[in-house]
Amino acid sequence: MRGFDETLLDEAEETVRVRFVVNGRKVACEVAPRETLVDCLRDKLELTGTHAGCEVGACGACLVQIDGRAVHSCLMFAVQADGARIDTIEGLTESGAIADLQAEFHRRNALQCGFCTPGMLVNACELLSQVAQPSREQIRDALSGNYCRCTGYEAIVDAIDAVAKARSAGGAR
Repeated sequence: MRGFDETLLDEAEETVRVRFVVNGRKVACEVAPRETLVDCLRDKLELTGTHAGCEVGACGACLVQIDGRAVHSCLMFAVQADGARIDTIEGLTESGAIADLQAEFHRRNALQCGFCTPGMLVNACELLSQVAQPSREQIRDALSGNYCRCTGYEAIVDAIDAVAKARSAGGAR
């Protein structure tokens, strides 16, 4: 008869195969059932632009897009995302989807230490995909789940507002 400790050890070693389309590429990896998506992305797929901050969904550093929606990857198990289309900051950068946001963040010094920046950009990307020209209040509301210790947010709001106006006027995507 197996002992209690052996059963726990066996369960701790169990893995599940998950498949995603990450940044346009089909990937599969073995994960523990309780492994978070952020840990899978960072540790298994080496996509370290997605940051693990608070690990309770309060800071927004772990935001990724799942099927086009911004999601806190620290609050989701990797197995829950099985079959999903996931876009990380690396994928959004490679595709050029956020090139104008990145340029405007840089131009306006809307990033300082940079830890929160990937989550801010993922969130801004989703906002601008839903609302072509959001008000400054809508931008602030959208960013309310992103925590930044460095910038004071005003430059971030300015950057997103400028990109929204440029896109609406037919400027860069």
